[in-house]
Amino acid sequence: MATQKENIMHLIKELPDDATLEDIMYHLHVKQKILRGLEDSKNGNIHDDEDMKKMARKWLK
Repeated sequence: MATQKENIMHLIKELPDDATLEDIMYHLHVKQKILRGLEDSKNGNIHDDEDMKKMARKWLK
């Protein structure tokens, strides 16, 4: 199993050679959000469609 550091290094190596620091930061941010979402889902911290509709109605008032 790869370590977090190894996973990050692999992600960076997959980017084009002309990737900017901003590109790298963006990809790391997206990767972090995906991993958090997967962890939340695994732990049952999810919202179904009805929950999302209720939140949208509340926010759009």
